[in-house]
Order: sequence, then structure tokens, then C-alpha cells
Amino acid sequence: MIGMIKRILDVSGNYKGRIYGAMVLSFLKGMLMKVPAVAVFLIVSAFIDGELTKTAGIYAAIALVGSVAVQAIFQNIADRLQSAAGYMIFADMRMKLGAHLRRLPMGFFTEGNIGRISSVLSTDMVFIEENCMMVLADVMSYLFSQIIMIVFMFLFDWRLGLASLAVTGCMMLLGRGMLKSDLSNSKERQDAAEIQTKAVLDFTEGIGIIKTYNLLGEKSKELTDSFAHNCKVNLAFEEEHAPWARGVNMIYAAGTVLVLAISTFLYVKGAMPLNYYIGMLLFLFDLFVPIKTFYDQEARLTVMSACMDRIEALFAEKQLDDSGTQLLTDSNAPEIEYRNVTFAYDQKDVLKDVSFKADKGTMTALVGPSGGGKSTIASLLTRFWDIQSGEILLRGTDIRKIPLATLMNNISMVFQRVYLFQDTVYNNIALGRPDASREEIIEAAKKARCYDFIMDLPDGFDTVIGEGGASLSGGQAQRLSIARCILKDSPIVILDEATASVDADNESYIQQAISELCKGKTLLVIAHRLNTIAGADQIMVIRDGQVAESGDHNSLMQKDSIYRSMVTKRAVSTGWKN
Repeated sequence: MIGMIKRILDVSGNYKGRIYGAMVLSFLKGMLMKVPAVAVFLIVSAFIDGELTKTAGIYAAIALVGSVAVQAIFQNIADRLQSAAGYMIFADMRMKLGAHLRRLPMGFFTEGNIGRISSVLSTDMVFIEENCMMVLADVMSYLFSQIIMIVFMFLFDWRLGLASLAVTGCMMLLGRGMLKSDLSNSKERQDAAEIQTKAVLDFTEGIGIIKTYNLLGEKSKELTDSFAHNCKVNLAFEEEHAPWARGVNMIYAAGTVLVLAISTFLYVKGAMPLNYYIGMLLFLFDLFVPIKTFYDQEARLTVMSACMDRIEALFAEKQLDDSGTQLLTDSNAPEIEYRNVTFAYDQKDVLKDVSFKADKGTMTALVGPSGGGKSTIASLLTRFWDIQSGEILLRGTDIRKIPLATLMNNISMVFQRVYLFQDTVYNNIALGRPDASREEIIEAAKKARCYDFIMDLPDGFDTVIGEGGASLSGGQAQRLSIARCILKDSPIVILDEATASVDADNESYIQQAISELCKGKTLLVIAHRLNTIAGADQIMVIRDGQVAESGDHNSLMQKDSIYRSMVTKRAVSTGWKN
């Protein structure tokens, strides 16, 4: 268990001194708790020896009152030190985790890890700071107190000291078995908590679909099963722990009886004076309390260890390398260039040997069947993931050699699925460039064709919108995201057909907003509606992770191409003419 406490101390950073201070105060408080027994022992000894005086009684009373008062003060200071340190440590750790998550590849977030992150934040860290930090100092003081108690026994009689040492050793041997059992079960306990968190998130995120298709019973059962599993695992943990705890209590009781029997035997045989025997009785029931209490906290600390394992595993996730130092400069090289790019998810190739160039101020459109790799090509440009082989160049420089902050400053993205934060309209737009003036933000809103509907909101730009943009229509949220990109004014814009899922009224506004956004920019467009990319400088058909064909609209339409087939089918189904 010392190793578990050391793990907390290792991550405590600047707050380590507070924990050490709490340990010292807790130990002193533990020693002061023995003052009443020592005072009574001295008074009884003086009485037996016929040396008891009024002054001795007054001093004993002062010692009792003083020890209680100082104990309260020490306990208060120790609690403030260690409890506050716990919240401070994990406040810093949450900030560090946030910074760490920002540098992880997007693949980490799409592989079912959202529940894992939520569980670490809401379960593991909270458990440690609320349940463990308050006892760390006390746990260490228990060990020191037990050593002091054994020393006292040797002072009374060497045979009592040996007996106390033997009982303490037996409790420690049993404690090792309890520790091993609890450590193995603690991991399963925290894993069950993660499964439950993920089930709750899945249920709440999909509640609209669940209700629409009347799946409340089926999906509620999955959620209920996760709660039942968590309950079962926790009960199993307690059932596994209980026999070990009973064993510790039995040794505690047997050890107390053993020391009492030896003391009585020595007193009857005349080997121990009466005052020592009475003193022994005063200390007897506190003799093994420190080591017993130490192991009473053991289950809590093993769960803490499992929590730390999960926290450290999350921090161990490999970050995207951000060691690049090269700056972007104007050059004659293409604005964007992919050279023999290959990329795989979980060892399965998604892109294979993809190569193309996009000059400054041109529009490159990616078309093709769903799952062909269009979105992956766009995401790799922003380093949401890193490629396995090949190069992606920005103005002739490998994007892995460019600082991530510099790379992202040069790229804006507009996707179908818009996310807005629960904040004011003004602050949501200002995310594009936090140092922008209010006039610049208002101008961006006007260019994005969202100024009028913003002014119709209850508090205009200061209106707080729901998380994810829930209080706005899809088209309104999309225009706010475009305003954000207009404010950012990056030279490269990635468009994942922003009008694909909005109504006709909003579509015209969004098209106007996109036109404002794209003026003078280099565009990489993921096209779902073919009529929106007929004027592209180059059109690439992406199929099975490869560039199946490329060219402009006219050249592709003049030959028997996949693109021509797609356009023909589109025309038949919608009546669109090119």
C-alpha cells in the first residue's frame, strides 16, 4: 500500500509539501491521542506509590484538555492541507488531460473512447479526490503509530513486545493476501463503471432515434443491464473483500486477548508491577488499532490504484508529433500536394497511393461512393490522423514538419454536422479569431447571411444558445459556423457539402455565405451534390481508397467515365441538367 500512496505523491507536483505536512500533523495528532492513557498511567502509578499530589492532578488535567485541543487543531489543519491538495492536484490533472486529448489523433475519439474519457473524468478522478486524499495522511500515521505502540510494549516487557510484533506480522501477512485480491477486483470494478458511463452516453445521445423507432424498451434494457452489471461487480468486490476483512478483525481480537493473557500471567507471577499492569490495560485496546485501521482503508486505496492505472493509461495514449518547426512561406510549389499517400485504420488500408496537386486559389472536388475515402483525404490534410507512408505537402513543406498551430491557422473547415458551444452567439463566432473586434465579428455575421436572424434573437449577439446549437435550426447553426470560418480567414477551406441536409430556404443563404467564405481561397470540396462542383478546376473520383479518375467537368463528361455515369444517374433521378 505504500506504493499506492507513492503514486499519488509522484503526481502531486507542487502540492507534495501539503501532503507531507498533513502526514506530520496526522502523526502528531495520533501521538497526542495517547496522552490521556499516559496521564492516567502516571496518576495511577503515583497513587500506588503514595506520591500523588494535587499539583500532579492539575497537570494531568491540563495535559488532557490541552491534548484534545491541539488534536482538534492538528486535525483541522491536516484536513485542509490534504483535502485542498487533492482538489488542486486533480484540477491540474484535468487541465493536463484536456491538453493531452487535444493532441491525440481523431481516430482515438472514433474508436469508442468517449465513454472511457468520461469515466476517467467523472468516476476515477472524483473517487480519488473525494475518497482517498482525506485518508492519505492518516494511513501513513497509522504505520508510525503501530511502530510506537510496539516500542511501548517492549518498554513494558520484552515478552509483550515480541507478542505484539508477532500479531502485527500476522496481520500484515493477511493484509498482503487482501491487497492482491482487491487489486485484481478493483480493475473489474472500474471497468464496469466505464461500461455504465458509455451506456448512459449512448442512450442519451440517441434518445431521439430511440423514441422515433419506439425502441425505449429494448434500449432501456441495455442501459438497465449496464446498471445491473455494475451493481453485480461491486457486490462481488465486497463479497471477495469481506472474508479478508473478517480475518484481520479476528487476528486483531485474538492478538488483544493474547497480550492481555501474557500481561495477566506476568502480573500473577510477580514479573510485572501493578502500575505496569494497569498501564498495559489502558493501552491494550489501542494496541493494534493503527494496523487494523490501516487495513480498513486498504479497499479504498486499491480502488484508487485501479483508478490511477486507468488515468495513466489515458495519458499514455500516443500524441500526434508536434515537433515541427518549419514556417510556411510563399513559394511556387502547389498550395496542396499529396504524394503517394497511404493510410490505414486498424491495419486496413483506407487510402492507397493517393497523389494529386491543388494550386493556390483553385477548387478541387472529391466525388465518389460513400466509404470510398473522400472525408479521410480531407481529414489527413488537417492531421486529424498521420499517414503511414507518403507525404502531404503545404506549399512544398511536409505538414508533419509544420507546427500544428500554424497548420490549423491556415485551414478552415465547414462540415455538414455543425457543433456550437453553449455560449453566446458572439463567442461562438469569435472562436474563429478570439482577438477580433466586435465590428469584425458583426461583419463576418453579415457576410455569412446570419446577421438578420441573430438580431431577431432575444439578446442579439449576446443570446446564449443551447449546447451543440440545439436552440437553432440546422441552417442557422451552419451559417454561424461559416461566419466563424470567414472571421478566421484561412487561405485553405475544406467543405463537406454544407447544404446537403438543409431546407431550400436556408440553402440559398448558405450558398451565398459559402461564396463569401471562398473568395480567393484554395478549396477542397467533398461533393455530395454534383451540380455544386461542375465549375471545379479539378474533379477527382475516389473509389476504394484510390483516385479512380480525375479531370475537369468537361473532360470527364467527354469520355466513358465513372463521373459521367454518376452525373447521368443524378440527372435521371433529379432532372438536373449540366
